[in-house]
Amino acid sequence: MATFPFFSLCSSLLAVSLGIFIQFNAKQPKPYMDEIFHIPQAQKYCHYKFQEWDPKITTLPGMYVLSFMGLRVLSFFHGEEVQVLCSTLFLRLTNVLFLLGNACLLRQLLLRLHCSSYRKKDQVDKVRETDTKRNLVVL
Repeated sequence: MATFPFFSLCSSLLAVSLGIFIQFNAKQPKPYMDEIFHIPQAQKYCHYKFQEWDPKITTLPGMYVLSFMGLRVLSFFHGEEVQVLCSTLFLRLTNVLFLLGNACLLRQLLLRLHCSSYRKKDQVDKVRETDTKRNLVVL
């Protein structure tokens, strides 16, 4: 898999995802469907209340921790408190970032699964090339 088509695909994926994100957020700015459970839980994490948990939620806490860490970094560069940035808008935006991260992970997984024979062939070729250079130096 070439690098350029992958980045073109990621750019297209980002553009489409942001378009959907902007349209959805314009039509539904308040928490929707299961967000009525997830947004308050994520906001608890933004207020450093890591011990509080809604028993109706089955999602693992890692998603909330990663969202909190991302918003914490953003708050550092933006100059705002993390509680201010922990809104429905920014929490939804973290899903777009996770989508791009998943695309990168999927690419790496596919490369490892389907391109291992090519890598082994390249490694053998490199070893042969190195051996040839060593033999030329000896002669």
